Amino acid sequence: MPFSINLSNEMMREVIMDHYQHPRNRREASDESSYKTVYMSSDSCIDKIYIQIKVVNDVFEDVCWHGNGCAISTASTSIMTELLTGKSVKEGEYIIEQYMNMIEGKEYDDSVLDEAIVFMNTNRQPSRIKCATIGFRGVTELLGGKDHYE
Repeated sequence: MPFSINLSNEMMREVIMDHYQHPRNRREASDESSYKTVYMSSDSCIDKIYIQIKVVNDVFEDVCWHGNGCAISTASTSIMTELLTGKSVKEGEYIIEQYMNMIEGKEYDDSVLDEAIVFMNTNRQPSRIKCATIGFRGVTELLGGKDHYE
């Protein structure tokens, strides 16, 4: 079921807390030789995580992560892994672009963000932007893109 931008603040907090307390795809890759891995950290928070992707035939076959992060980085990375797994790289890049547009307060396509929409107010809290984007920035770096929040 697609998420609506009409979610209450309480509903958004519930989604974030669920992904923080029960993070999805939080594990080390079973066969690291078939994965690309990047280490991401934050100077302003406790975030120190590894993002791992396995792309087969231009599709995200697996997206996982491990390490420690705050509630925002843990939840956003957990949601990101669910959003990208099974998508083509092109679809994944579009999802990441729309998520980053949302975080930056630009126009975005909410139809591809599903639960990630709960971070729509993050641009009002600049200190949380790096936390909310750490996983997405990691995948962008693994795909050869530039992390513009460095």
